Amino acid sequence: MLTVDFSRFPLAPGDRVLDLGCGAGRHAFECYRRGARVVALDRNGEEIREVAQWFAAMKEAGEAPAGATATAMQGDALALPFPDDSFDVVIISEVMEHIPDDKGVLAEMVRVLRPGGRIAVTVPRYGPEKVCWTLSDAYHEVEGGHIRIYKADQLLARMREAGLRPYGTHHAHALHSPYWWLKCAFGVDNDKALPVRAYHKLLVWDIMKKPLATRLAERTLNPVMGKSFVAYATKPHLPRAGATSAADAATADATKAAGAGTATS
Repeated sequence: MLTVDFSRFPLAPGDRVLDLGCGAGRHAFECYRRGARVVALDRNGEEIREVAQWFAAMKEAGEAPAGATATAMQGDALALPFPDDSFDVVIISEVMEHIPDDKGVLAEMVRVLRPGGRIAVTVPRYGPEKVCWTLSDAYHEVEGGHIRIYKADQLLARMREAGLRPYGTHHAHALHSPYWWLKCAFGVDNDKALPVRAYHKLLVWDIMKKPLATRLAERTLNPVMGKSFVAYATKPHLPRAGATSAADAATADATKAAGAGTATS
């Protein structure tokens, strides 16, 4: 189940991709299938070992094209072990709501993203998330849980402050919002409640079969109750030093000429 829409976030074979806070690796796997050179990074060592095993299984099964590479590694999102401008693409999905220093994470992502590169950020949407918080303290008051709820404008402002240029947004996973509302209502750790079990079966069936009816329903409902908010942005190119110098020289010459004309008159 992908939250990033790759029709809006194009990926080319050979792109260097960082899936930051990769979790179980769903976006990293998709990028690998598309021929990218992928680094999946997470602070959870157990998940990283599982992601590495899946990468190996995908390679053995021939699921990734020639030239694609995949590495799973444990690391800290606030101190990424990569040089500046290392990646063409950075993805961070359902992670920033967990991290106290979200501005620091954005700064690190911008640092390792090359000028002209693209970034995708996904977070829980304000409305559906607010319902979950209202229904259950246990949903968010846990170690490593959600510590904030982003409004769309707030997230986009943070991205702009970090030096990014957002170019598109959308919502995703509307059918998952009721599932989490049920979980919060019946107990986040109570998977035996009949409504929760029944709805979970529906979601599994939808993910596996992708029937047209539920695809159309989710597409219609996403703007209203999509569980995730997704934002895409680019890192601007910096002006070339030579071009800046030429522009500064031209401005200086024009100023000098204007000053001389004033003195003469």
